[in-house]
Amino acid sequence: MQGKLVLIIGPSGVGKSVILKRLRERHPELHFPKSATTRAKRQGEGNDLYHFVSDAEFDQLIDAGKVLEWAMVHEGARYGTLADEIVPPIEEGKIVVREVDVQGFNSIRSHKLFRSDTAQHALQTIFILPESKEQLIDHITKRAPISEDELKRRIASMEKELTYAEECDVQIVNAEGKIENTIRDVEEKIFTEK
Repeated sequence: MQGKLVLIIGPSGVGKSVILKRLRERHPELHFPKSATTRAKRQGEGNDLYHFVSDAEFDQLIDAGKVLEWAMVHEGARYGTLADEIVPPIEEGKIVVREVDVQGFNSIRSHKLFRSDTAQHALQTIFILPESKEQLIDHITKRAPISEDELKRRIASMEKELTYAEECDVQIVNAEGKIENTIRDVEEKIFTEK
């Protein structure tokens, strides 16, 4: 079996975390890489999702070319995709599944390992779309109370993110109440398309 990297992209509130959780449960043969992060470990949190590193260690990883992409997120913490979490499993023939934001998507899809005349590894990009913008707004506002300004900021971000759908190899609509259908569609694309 030929390995590849599958990027799952989509706006906040579209259901990516549920899809990834189900894929983890159903497909132990898939590889879900850990991120490197400079944020502090939360109480009760293990090391199953993140490599917790200092700012200096994160800088060293970047300088050594060991980070495929990174971003500064909430409260100044940095999160990055480590090459060592992606490349060796692909070379072993595994399918690596990674959720990224549009910034990460841009960085990885233009990385020489995945998209160039000399690309060494296969890359598949799957964009999860909402049925409508109203569906996403409803999901965002039901999660937790947010201010009007925060809602406006999130809507602007969502509209920007949705423009990336056409740049992905596959677009899958997550219809309201049909998450199982969406997961089946994602599974089919992951396992049948090169």
